[in-house]
Amino acid sequence: MHTGRITGLWIYPIKGCRGIPVEAAPVEPMGLAHDRRWMVVRPGGRFLTQRELPALARIDTALEDGWLVLILDGQRHPVLRADGDKRMGVTVWGQRLPAIPQSLETDRLLSEFLGRAVHLVRFAPEALRPCDPAISPPDARTGFADGFPLLLASTSSLARLNDHLAEAGAEPVPMARFRPNLIVDGLPAWAEDEAPWLRAGTTVFRLVSPCERCIVTTTDQASGERLGEEPLRTLRRVHSDTAGFPLFGWNLVPILGDEPAPRLRIGDLVALASGPQR
Repeated sequence: MHTGRITGLWIYPIKGCRGIPVEAAPVEPMGLAHDRRWMVVRPGGRFLTQRELPALARIDTALEDGWLVLILDGQRHPVLRADGDKRMGVTVWGQRLPAIPQSLETDRLLSEFLGRAVHLVRFAPEALRPCDPAISPPDARTGFADGFPLLLASTSSLARLNDHLAEAGAEPVPMARFRPNLIVDGLPAWAEDEAPWLRAGTTVFRLVSPCERCIVTTTDQASGERLGEEPLRTLRRVHSDTAGFPLFGWNLVPILGDEPAPRLRIGDLVALASGPQR
């Protein structure tokens, strides 16, 4: 059994926008509280991410007493909630869901900032977005994340990747390029590939699939600028699946009971295991 500790916890309230580091966070069925509960969509409801709109990386967010605040070029704009009875159909990776539209003023600000017509929506409480049942525990679900509730990344794995980048004459990449929720230190490089279960604090997680990486990893998470082919080119060579898709990090599903949401904290012990030990 490999053990380590949590050294980073991140939530990304708006899918595709900048994250917020936190010292502790409740673990809910859809992931860390407030993580990817909002999303920017086209007028027809199709989701937008940094894959096609890298300028999303320039949008900062904050949470104040549960209220979302947009920070655009340093200017703070509280997001006014629209009528909770209103719904808008949105599409995430082919799944159609009801979402709650936010204020027209927020839509106007975001549209001007991004240079195209967009809406900001919030995940509706009645919406249900199941994870892939072929590889996930029963009843696993997520919010607006790509496919699973949380993403795990290891500092040792990043160090190993950066060693390979240095050997190739490329610059190292920061962890921010991979946008994880849970960052752990002390595990051997790529040890997360070897065990199907993770215990973090008092919570057990199933490691359901390695994360296939895309063009977002080549995007500067401060400026939104595309920076070339790395780290994708090197990942394809040193850490990819049998089809050649570059991999970094693992998707997690929490195994929760009926008790109140457990909390993860910086410094919590983590352990990889072959079974769902509690």
